[in-house]
Amino acid sequence: MITIAGAGLAGLVCALELLRRGAAVTLYDTGPDPVQSSVARFAGGMLAPWCERESAEQQVITLGASAINWWSEVTAVTRHGTLVVAPARDRAELTRLARRTTGHRQLGAGDIAALEPDLASRFSEGLFFADEAHLDPRKALCDLVRMVRDLGGDLCYATRAPDRVDLDCTGMAADLPHLRPVRGEMAILHCPELAIGRTVRLLHPRIPLYLVPRGDGVYMIGATMIESSSTRPPTVRSLCEMLSAAFTLHPAFAEASVIETGAGLRPAFPDNLPRILKQDGTVYLNGLYRHGFLLAPAMAARVADCLIPEISNEHHRECRTAGGCQRNPVRSAG
Repeated sequence: MITIAGAGLAGLVCALELLRRGAAVTLYDTGPDPVQSSVARFAGGMLAPWCERESAEQQVITLGASAINWWSEVTAVTRHGTLVVAPARDRAELTRLARRTTGHRQLGAGDIAALEPDLASRFSEGLFFADEAHLDPRKALCDLVRMVRDLGGDLCYATRAPDRVDLDCTGMAADLPHLRPVRGEMAILHCPELAIGRTVRLLHPRIPLYLVPRGDGVYMIGATMIESSSTRPPTVRSLCEMLSAAFTLHPAFAEASVIETGAGLRPAFPDNLPRILKQDGTVYLNGLYRHGFLLAPAMAARVADCLIPEISNEHHRECRTAGGCQRNPVRSAG
Protein backbone atom coordinates (compact mmCIF):
# COMPACT_ATOMS: atom_id res chain seq x y z
CA MET A 1 0.00 0.00 0.00
CA ILE A 2 1.33 3.43 -1.01
CA THR A 3 0.02 6.34 1.07
CA ILE A 4 -0.19 9.88 -0.31
CA ALA A 5 -0.71 13.14 1.59
CA GLY A 6 -2.51 15.65 -0.61
CA ALA A 7 -5.29 14.74 -3.04
CA GLY A 8 -5.08 17.79 -5.26
CA LEU A 9 -3.70 17.80 -8.80
CA ALA A 10 -0.25 16.36 -8.04
CA GLY A 11 -1.53 13.71 -5.62
CA LEU A 12 -4.29 12.53 -7.94
CA VAL A 13 -2.04 12.31 -11.00
CA CYS A 14 0.57 10.37 -9.01
CA ALA A 15 -2.13 8.06 -7.64
CA LEU A 16 -3.41 7.33 -11.14
CA GLU A 17 0.10 6.56 -12.40
CA LEU A 18 0.80 4.26 -9.44
CA LEU A 19 -2.54 2.46 -9.82
CA ARG A 20 -1.90 1.90 -13.51
CA ARG A 21 1.36 0.18 -12.53
CA GLY A 22 -0.43 -2.17 -10.16
CA ALA A 23 0.12 -0.49 -6.80
CA ALA A 24 -2.53 -0.13 -4.10
CA VAL A 25 -2.97 3.55 -3.18
CA THR A 26 -4.64 5.56 -0.42
CA LEU A 27 -4.82 9.37 -0.55
CA TYR A 28 -5.51 11.72 2.36
CA ASP A 29 -6.55 15.35 2.15
CA THR A 30 -7.86 17.77 4.76
CA GLY A 31 -10.02 19.52 2.16
CA PRO A 32 -13.65 18.57 1.54
CA ASP A 33 -13.48 17.53 -2.12
CA PRO A 34 -11.11 17.42 -5.13
CA VAL A 35 -11.95 20.93 -6.36
CA GLN A 36 -11.76 22.77 -3.03
CA SER A 37 -8.65 20.80 -2.03
CA SER A 38 -6.54 21.95 -4.96
CA VAL A 39 -5.14 25.34 -5.88
CA ALA A 40 -5.40 23.98 -9.44
CA ARG A 41 -9.06 25.06 -9.40
CA PHE A 42 -7.75 28.56 -10.15
CA ALA A 43 -5.58 27.39 -13.07
CA GLY A 44 -6.12 28.19 -16.70
CA GLY A 45 -5.61 24.56 -17.72
CA MET A 46 -3.34 25.52 -20.60
CA LEU A 47 -1.24 22.75 -22.14
CA ALA A 48 1.16 25.11 -23.84
CA PRO A 49 4.80 23.98 -23.58
CA TRP A 50 6.08 25.86 -26.64
CA CYS A 51 4.49 29.15 -25.66
CA GLU A 52 5.77 28.74 -22.08
CA ARG A 53 9.34 28.52 -23.38
CA GLU A 54 9.43 32.31 -23.39
CA SER A 55 10.00 32.37 -19.62
CA ALA A 56 10.71 28.73 -18.77
CA GLU A 57 13.59 26.31 -19.18
CA GLN A 58 13.82 23.82 -22.05
CA GLN A 59 12.92 21.11 -19.51
CA VAL A 60 9.37 22.48 -19.43
CA ILE A 61 8.97 21.60 -23.11
CA THR A 62 10.68 18.24 -22.64
CA LEU A 63 8.57 17.24 -19.64
CA GLY A 64 5.35 18.70 -21.01
CA ALA A 65 5.55 17.36 -24.56
CA SER A 66 3.36 14.32 -23.82
CA ALA A 67 0.87 16.07 -21.52
CA ILE A 68 -1.81 16.66 -24.16
CA ASN A 69 -2.07 12.98 -25.06
CA TRP A 70 -1.95 11.95 -21.38
CA TRP A 71 -4.80 14.25 -20.41
CA SER A 72 -6.83 13.18 -23.44
CA GLU A 73 -7.15 9.76 -21.79
CA VAL A 74 -8.53 11.37 -18.61
CA THR A 75 -10.73 14.32 -19.57
CA ALA A 76 -11.91 16.47 -22.49
CA VAL A 77 -9.03 18.36 -24.14
CA THR A 78 -9.55 21.14 -26.67
CA ARG A 79 -6.79 21.05 -29.29
CA HIS A 80 -7.27 24.44 -30.92
CA GLY A 81 -3.80 25.86 -30.27
CA THR A 82 -2.74 29.11 -28.61
CA LEU A 83 -3.14 32.51 -30.24
CA VAL A 84 -0.81 35.28 -29.04
CA VAL A 85 -1.56 38.91 -29.86
CA ALA A 86 -0.45 42.35 -28.71
CA PRO A 87 -1.68 45.92 -29.17
CA ALA A 88 0.26 47.89 -31.77
CA ARG A 89 2.08 49.83 -29.04
CA ASP A 90 3.39 46.55 -27.58
CA ARG A 91 4.53 44.98 -30.85
CA ALA A 92 8.04 44.67 -29.44
CA GLU A 93 6.69 42.17 -26.88
CA LEU A 94 5.42 40.00 -29.73
CA THR A 95 8.80 40.16 -31.49
CA ARG A 96 10.58 39.22 -28.28
CA LEU A 97 8.33 36.20 -27.67
CA ALA A 98 8.82 35.02 -31.27
CA ARG A 99 12.59 35.07 -30.80
CA ARG A 100 12.44 33.11 -27.55
CA THR A 101 10.02 30.37 -28.64
CA THR A 102 9.53 27.74 -31.33
CA GLY A 103 6.55 25.82 -32.68
CA HIS A 104 4.66 28.88 -33.89
CA ARG A 105 3.83 30.63 -37.14
CA GLN A 106 3.47 34.35 -37.64
CA LEU A 107 0.04 35.74 -38.47
CA GLY A 108 -1.28 38.84 -40.15
CA ALA A 109 -4.62 40.51 -39.57
CA GLY A 110 -6.38 38.24 -42.07
CA ASP A 111 -4.97 35.09 -40.44
CA ILE A 112 -6.15 36.22 -37.01
CA ALA A 113 -9.62 36.93 -38.37
CA ALA A 114 -9.74 33.46 -39.95
CA LEU A 115 -8.83 31.79 -36.66
CA GLU A 116 -11.01 33.96 -34.43
CA PRO A 117 -13.61 35.96 -36.39
CA ASP A 118 -14.60 37.94 -33.29
CA LEU A 119 -11.06 39.35 -33.14
CA ALA A 120 -11.14 40.54 -36.76
CA SER A 121 -9.59 44.02 -37.15
CA ARG A 122 -8.51 44.00 -33.49
CA PHE A 123 -4.85 43.08 -34.08
CA SER A 124 -2.58 43.36 -37.10
CA GLU A 125 -0.01 40.72 -36.04
CA GLY A 126 0.11 37.59 -33.94
CA LEU A 127 1.68 34.20 -33.32
CA PHE A 128 -0.10 30.88 -33.49
CA PHE A 129 1.09 27.78 -31.59
CA ALA A 130 -1.04 25.22 -33.42
CA ASP A 131 -0.04 22.13 -31.42
CA GLU A 132 -1.11 23.45 -28.02
CA ALA A 133 -4.35 22.78 -26.16
CA HIS A 134 -6.35 23.49 -23.02
CA LEU A 135 -8.69 21.74 -20.59
CA ASP A 136 -11.15 22.64 -17.85
CA PRO A 137 -9.22 22.23 -14.56
CA ARG A 138 -12.22 21.56 -12.34
CA LYS A 139 -13.66 18.95 -14.66
CA ALA A 140 -10.20 17.40 -14.98
CA LEU A 141 -9.87 17.10 -11.19
CA CYS A 142 -13.27 15.40 -10.92
CA ASP A 143 -12.43 13.06 -13.82
CA LEU A 144 -9.15 12.17 -12.09
CA VAL A 145 -11.05 11.25 -8.92
CA ARG A 146 -13.42 9.04 -10.92
CA MET A 147 -10.52 7.20 -12.61
CA VAL A 148 -8.61 6.76 -9.34
CA ARG A 149 -11.67 5.27 -7.68
CA ASP A 150 -12.46 3.07 -10.69
CA LEU A 151 -8.96 1.58 -10.41
CA GLY A 152 -9.42 0.84 -6.70
CA GLY A 153 -7.77 3.87 -5.15
CA ASP A 154 -8.99 4.92 -1.71
CA LEU A 155 -9.67 8.66 -1.39
CA CYS A 156 -10.03 10.09 2.11
CA TYR A 157 -11.11 13.73 1.98
CA ALA A 158 -11.61 15.80 5.15
CA THR A 159 -9.04 13.45 6.71
CA ARG A 160 -5.62 14.23 8.14
CA ALA A 161 -2.83 12.09 6.69
CA PRO A 162 -0.79 9.81 8.96
CA ASP A 163 2.40 11.29 10.37
CA ARG A 164 4.38 9.12 7.97
CA VAL A 165 3.37 8.69 4.33
CA ASP A 166 5.14 7.37 1.27
CA LEU A 167 4.47 10.44 -0.89
CA ASP A 168 3.81 14.06 0.05
CA CYS A 169 1.99 16.23 -2.52
CA THR A 170 0.78 18.97 -0.18
CA GLY A 171 2.22 21.97 -2.02
CA MET A 172 2.83 24.99 0.18
CA ALA A 173 1.92 22.96 3.28
CA ALA A 174 5.03 20.82 2.85
CA ASP A 175 8.00 21.55 5.12
CA LEU A 176 10.64 21.97 2.42
CA PRO A 177 13.47 24.51 2.19
CA HIS A 178 13.55 27.15 -0.55
CA LEU A 179 9.88 26.62 -1.45
CA ARG A 180 8.12 29.92 -2.14
CA PRO A 181 4.55 30.86 -3.04
CA VAL A 182 3.69 32.43 -6.39
CA ARG A 183 0.24 33.99 -6.38
CA GLY A 184 -2.14 33.37 -9.26
CA GLU A 185 -5.25 35.51 -9.73
CA MET A 186 -8.17 34.88 -12.01
CA ALA A 187 -11.72 35.89 -12.89
CA ILE A 188 -14.42 33.92 -14.68
CA LEU A 189 -16.56 36.03 -17.01
CA HIS A 190 -19.75 35.40 -18.95
CA CYS A 191 -19.68 37.20 -22.29
CA PRO A 192 -22.23 35.54 -24.62
CA GLU A 193 -21.60 38.18 -27.30
CA LEU A 194 -18.26 36.54 -28.11
CA ALA A 195 -17.39 33.09 -29.44
CA ILE A 196 -13.63 32.68 -28.95
CA GLY A 197 -12.61 29.04 -29.26
CA ARG A 198 -8.98 28.84 -28.20
CA THR A 199 -6.57 30.14 -25.58
CA VAL A 200 -5.58 33.74 -26.31
CA ARG A 201 -2.62 35.46 -24.72
CA LEU A 202 -2.49 39.22 -24.76
CA LEU A 203 1.04 40.53 -24.35
CA HIS A 204 1.52 43.61 -22.25
CA PRO A 205 4.73 44.70 -20.49
CA ARG A 206 2.93 45.31 -17.17
CA ILE A 207 0.21 42.65 -16.94
CA PRO A 208 0.31 39.91 -19.57
CA LEU A 209 -3.14 38.29 -19.71
CA TYR A 210 -4.38 34.91 -20.79
CA LEU A 211 -7.95 34.05 -21.70
CA VAL A 212 -9.22 30.47 -21.82
CA PRO A 213 -12.69 29.60 -23.15
CA ARG A 214 -14.85 27.36 -20.96
CA GLY A 215 -17.77 27.12 -23.41
CA ASP A 216 -21.20 28.76 -23.66
CA GLY A 217 -19.75 32.26 -23.55
CA VAL A 218 -17.79 31.65 -20.33
CA TYR A 219 -14.12 32.66 -20.18
CA MET A 220 -11.43 32.44 -17.56
CA ILE A 221 -8.93 35.32 -17.50
CA GLY A 222 -5.79 35.37 -15.41
CA ALA A 223 -2.51 37.10 -14.74
CA THR A 224 0.49 34.91 -15.47
CA MET A 225 2.62 35.49 -12.35
CA ILE A 226 2.51 37.57 -9.17
CA GLU A 227 5.32 37.27 -6.60
CA SER A 228 3.29 37.40 -3.39
CA SER A 229 2.43 35.19 -0.41
CA SER A 230 -0.90 36.90 0.29
CA THR A 231 -3.94 34.61 0.43
CA ARG A 232 -6.53 37.37 0.31
CA PRO A 233 -8.89 37.70 -2.67
CA PRO A 234 -7.78 39.76 -5.69
CA THR A 235 -7.57 43.48 -4.99
CA VAL A 236 -9.69 46.04 -6.80
CA ARG A 237 -6.55 47.30 -8.55
CA SER A 238 -5.61 43.84 -9.74
CA LEU A 239 -9.11 43.08 -10.98
CA CYS A 240 -9.28 46.42 -12.76
CA GLU A 241 -6.02 45.66 -14.54
CA MET A 242 -7.18 42.21 -15.63
CA LEU A 243 -10.56 43.49 -16.76
CA SER A 244 -8.92 46.39 -18.58
CA ALA A 245 -6.68 43.93 -20.41
CA ALA A 246 -9.76 41.85 -21.35
CA PHE A 247 -11.38 45.03 -22.66
CA THR A 248 -8.25 45.65 -24.75
CA LEU A 249 -8.67 42.19 -26.22
CA HIS A 250 -12.29 42.97 -27.14
CA PRO A 251 -14.61 45.82 -26.00
CA ALA A 252 -17.48 43.34 -25.51
CA PHE A 253 -15.86 42.30 -22.23
CA ALA A 254 -16.92 45.66 -20.80
CA GLU A 255 -20.46 44.24 -20.64
CA ALA A 256 -19.46 40.78 -19.38
CA SER A 257 -20.83 39.42 -16.13
CA VAL A 258 -18.27 38.53 -13.46
CA ILE A 259 -19.15 35.01 -12.30
CA GLU A 260 -16.25 34.41 -9.93
CA THR A 261 -12.90 35.77 -8.83
CA GLY A 262 -10.17 33.95 -6.97
CA ALA A 263 -6.53 33.71 -6.01
CA GLY A 264 -4.28 30.83 -5.02
CA LEU A 265 -0.67 30.27 -3.99
CA ARG A 266 1.31 27.98 -6.26
CA PRO A 267 4.49 26.36 -4.87
CA ALA A 268 7.76 27.10 -6.64
CA PHE A 269 11.47 26.56 -6.09
CA PRO A 270 14.02 29.28 -7.00
CA ASP A 271 14.50 27.93 -10.54
CA ASN A 272 10.72 27.49 -11.08
CA LEU A 273 11.23 23.82 -11.94
CA PRO A 274 9.52 20.93 -10.13
CA ARG A 275 11.49 18.62 -7.88
CA ILE A 276 11.18 15.16 -6.44
CA LEU A 277 12.92 15.00 -3.08
CA LYS A 278 13.33 12.24 -0.52
CA GLN A 279 13.42 13.09 3.17
CA ASP A 280 13.12 10.76 6.17
CA GLY A 281 11.63 7.98 4.06
CA THR A 282 9.01 10.17 2.36
CA VAL A 283 9.13 11.18 -1.30
CA TYR A 284 8.02 14.75 -2.03
CA LEU A 285 6.69 16.03 -5.35
CA ASN A 286 6.53 19.81 -5.25
CA GLY A 287 7.30 23.05 -7.06
CA LEU A 288 4.97 22.63 -10.04
CA TYR A 289 4.76 26.46 -10.09
CA ARG A 290 2.27 27.54 -12.77
CA HIS A 291 2.88 24.46 -14.93
CA GLY A 292 0.82 21.99 -12.90
CA PHE A 293 -1.37 20.45 -15.60
CA LEU A 294 1.48 20.56 -18.10
CA LEU A 295 4.17 18.89 -15.97
CA ALA A 296 2.25 16.70 -13.51
CA PRO A 297 1.98 13.63 -15.82
CA ALA A 298 5.71 13.40 -16.52
CA MET A 299 6.62 14.08 -12.90
CA ALA A 300 4.14 11.46 -11.68
CA ALA A 301 5.78 8.87 -13.91
CA ARG A 302 9.12 9.65 -12.27
CA VAL A 303 7.59 9.51 -8.81
CA ALA A 304 6.38 6.00 -9.66
CA ASP A 305 9.91 5.10 -10.78
CA CYS A 306 11.16 6.09 -7.32
CA LEU A 307 8.40 4.36 -5.34
CA ILE A 308 8.02 1.11 -7.27
CA PRO A 309 11.21 0.64 -9.33
CA GLU A 310 10.87 -3.15 -9.31
CA ILE A 311 7.85 -2.92 -11.62
CA SER A 312 8.96 0.22 -13.44
CA ASN A 313 12.35 -0.81 -14.79
CA GLU A 314 11.46 0.22 -18.32
CA HIS A 315 10.61 3.71 -17.04
CA HIS A 316 13.49 4.05 -14.61
CA ARG A 317 15.99 6.82 -15.19
CA GLU A 318 18.65 8.44 -13.05
CA CYS A 319 17.00 10.55 -10.33
CA ARG A 320 17.67 14.26 -10.57
CA THR A 321 16.15 17.72 -10.08
CA ALA A 322 13.20 18.41 -12.40
CA GLY A 323 13.11 14.76 -13.25
CA GLY A 324 13.88 12.13 -10.68
CA CYS A 325 14.21 11.62 -6.97
CA GLN A 326 17.00 13.44 -5.14
CA ARG A 327 18.04 10.66 -2.82
CA ASN A 328 20.12 12.82 -0.48
CA PRO A 329 17.83 13.94 2.36
CA VAL A 330 17.06 17.65 2.50
CA ARG A 331 16.93 19.66 5.71
CA SER A 332 13.60 20.83 7.00
CA ALA A 333 12.76 24.44 6.20
CA GLY A 334 13.72 26.82 8.97
